[in-house]
Amino acid sequence: MKLLHKKGLLIIFALVGMLFNMVACKSNDDNDDARQPYVIPDSLMRVLKVDTVKTSNITNAIKFNGIVDFNTDKVLNVYPLVSGNVQNITVMPGDYVKAGQVLGVVKSAEVANYNATLINAETNVRLTARQLAQQKDLFKSGLASQIDITNAEVNYEQAVAAKTSAQKILSINGDNKDGEYFIKAPIDGFIVQKNVNNGMTIRTDNNASLLTISDLKDVWVQANVYEANIDKVHQGDQVDVTTISYPDKIFKGKVDKLMNVLDPTSKVMKMRVVLSNPGYALKPQMFAIVTINDNENKQAISISSNSLVFDHSQYYVIILKGKKDVQIRPVEVISINGNKAYIKSGLSVGEKLVESDALLIYGSLNS
Repeated sequence: MKLLHKKGLLIIFALVGMLFNMVACKSNDDNDDARQPYVIPDSLMRVLKVDTVKTSNITNAIKFNGIVDFNTDKVLNVYPLVSGNVQNITVMPGDYVKAGQVLGVVKSAEVANYNATLINAETNVRLTARQLAQQKDLFKSGLASQIDITNAEVNYEQAVAAKTSAQKILSINGDNKDGEYFIKAPIDGFIVQKNVNNGMTIRTDNNASLLTISDLKDVWVQANVYEANIDKVHQGDQVDVTTISYPDKIFKGKVDKLMNVLDPTSKVMKMRVVLSNPGYALKPQMFAIVTINDNENKQAISISSNSLVFDHSQYYVIILKGKKDVQIRPVEVISINGNKAYIKSGLSVGEKLVESDALLIYGSLNS
């Protein structure tokens, strides 16, 4: 019995020892893992963007709400020059037209009368020309006086003037001899407004235009400037314009005009921005945000805003000294303006920061 009891104690001690060794080995392994520094993988290191800490002037972004509008200097209204019945209107708002393109036809009694007037004038020219020739022949035969020749010359000159006038009137109204007036596009551009349909009767005393055409190669943005920001806006300032339709695209323009009066209702000053419109991306009546960068003439440490990681109400950056030497450092931010952040404390000029994939590396260092 004593022998069995001793063997049992030996077995128990052996098992306890083995268990202790396993726990100790596990603890050592965990300590070894904890001491292993984070190494940036070669695949990530090859594409990693690095930012260098530098000093620059603090620039604040001032934003204004606005609406895209036509450049009224490049908008033409097509008005009716003659009365009549409209036919063959084929264009619609949004259609692109070329200068000189026929947009419709007006069957007009006025144009027919202009043509009749020209025919009568041409006939009168031929008639007075013959009368003048006859008076000259009679004068040679002694049967007509110099006064008769003078009267014939006056009648001929008046007939020529009447013919010239009739030709110009008909030319102004389309120079068509079939009683038709062709509505033509005066410029290249888009039909932005249409107030005419086939079968409509138009009159020259109607103040409404038939069609409105704009080239839209450049547009205006009409923005509101509140009183607090009036002193921060100047004619000629460069601006960035963004829209809801293209949130990631920035359109470059400049302040073309400040109206210098406040709207009595809204208490804002209107600001007009002119910008080019490549590909006709900007459409009239789009909402827009106009951003002007106001330089404070104060310097601060600046970095790319992509280098910042925000976690637990604190901004952090990833200091990069090598692929095996990276560390997290908290920083105090003054302001963020677009792709640039201004830092109050936590960094020194010349330090290298991870700009791309900062959040990924931040998560790996914290795991």
